[in-house]
Amino acid sequence: MAISVMAVGATGAIMNPASAATVYSEDFSNGLGTFTASGSVTTGTYGARLSGSLFSDPSMTSASIDLAGYSGVTVSYTRAASGLDLGETFTVAYSVDGGSFTTLESARTATGAASFRLPASVDGRDLRLRFSLDASSALETLTVDDVRVEATGGQDPDPPTGSLPPVDDVTRPGPYAVTIDRTAGPGNDGWLVYPTNAGQNGVDHPLFVWGPGAGSDPADYEDMLRQWASHGFVVYSEVSSSSGDYMVDALDWLEDQNASPSSPLYQDLDISEVAFGGHSRGSIGTFDVADEPRLETTIHVAGGSFDGNGPDNLRNPALYIGGDDDFATSNVERDYTNTRVPVWFNILNNTDHIMATRNGQHIITAWLRWHLADEEFRRTEDFLSRTCTFCNLGVVRYKNW
Repeated sequence: MAISVMAVGATGAIMNPASAATVYSEDFSNGLGTFTASGSVTTGTYGARLSGSLFSDPSMTSASIDLAGYSGVTVSYTRAASGLDLGETFTVAYSVDGGSFTTLESARTATGAASFRLPASVDGRDLRLRFSLDASSALETLTVDDVRVEATGGQDPDPPTGSLPPVDDVTRPGPYAVTIDRTAGPGNDGWLVYPTNAGQNGVDHPLFVWGPGAGSDPADYEDMLRQWASHGFVVYSEVSSSSGDYMVDALDWLEDQNASPSSPLYQDLDISEVAFGGHSRGSIGTFDVADEPRLETTIHVAGGSFDGNGPDNLRNPALYIGGDDDFATSNVERDYTNTRVPVWFNILNNTDHIMATRNGQHIITAWLRWHLADEEFRRTEDFLSRTCTFCNLGVVRYKNW
């Protein structure tokens, strides 16, 4: 008997990320991953696609997923069946410890996300998932994406790691106390916001240069600068301009601090992990110098380029954040259309131009932890899936991954 399906949807309200641990995820962006297939199965930006045949019904089966130490297990995925005739079906099933498969879902028509809470009998066991299609034509397909196995109980015996101390919730301050130097930078008029005990336990801290919006200065963003520094990033900010040259000068200065024995950050910086970002005019300045070769990523909040050519300078993955009540969002949307690098874009609900950074600060925290601190699990969990952590905050688009 199939287990009842739980609806998955967006509320539109700003919510904390779910507390469930992700045990396994697959978005098929690099092929089948741990799945093996029989019959006609292809992968692409759409996910994995099973196509019908007169000769061999296609299926794909995951490798064993170790649930040792886990309980409260949920399986979720998106699926879209297309063109199936009466009497033809797709089936999703699971197996425990190599035993026979139990059906989760069997249908002819279905589109969208599905989520199933598995019985307690799977807790702590080895789980396999199987997607199969019974159809006779290559035009009859089942497309699967964003497969996830999550658990609400237990500890991950091999938790995802990065270069910074791990955190459970990016909406809360990170593990570091924070120090602010308000007379820092090349002209002694910028803010340097950094972990007070920088370098402890051998940690090298990634760098984030932030540009405030026009008419504002670092003080207007203090709570956000503190948030990012508490997670282990060394953040520099000064009054911005539409030219991003000041950002490059700031990065040069930070490299000098890393090399200077008199600096509180002496040899504690990871100068290979650098992001530029900004709000409004700070975003425009970021576009201006986005081809800086030392960058890993750029962040653009409520600041699209005026001519749509800002993305021409992008060389690395970019994060775009706008608001549904922000006059600048149309410019950001045009930039998104013109962007040729990997990009993720969220138009936040109930957000105007001024509030875009504050409402999006936790998205930025997670993005920095992914791109600068090598927390690769955030790729699917927080961003590149239809059930991502931040997908319920507004309209999400992404491409080129």
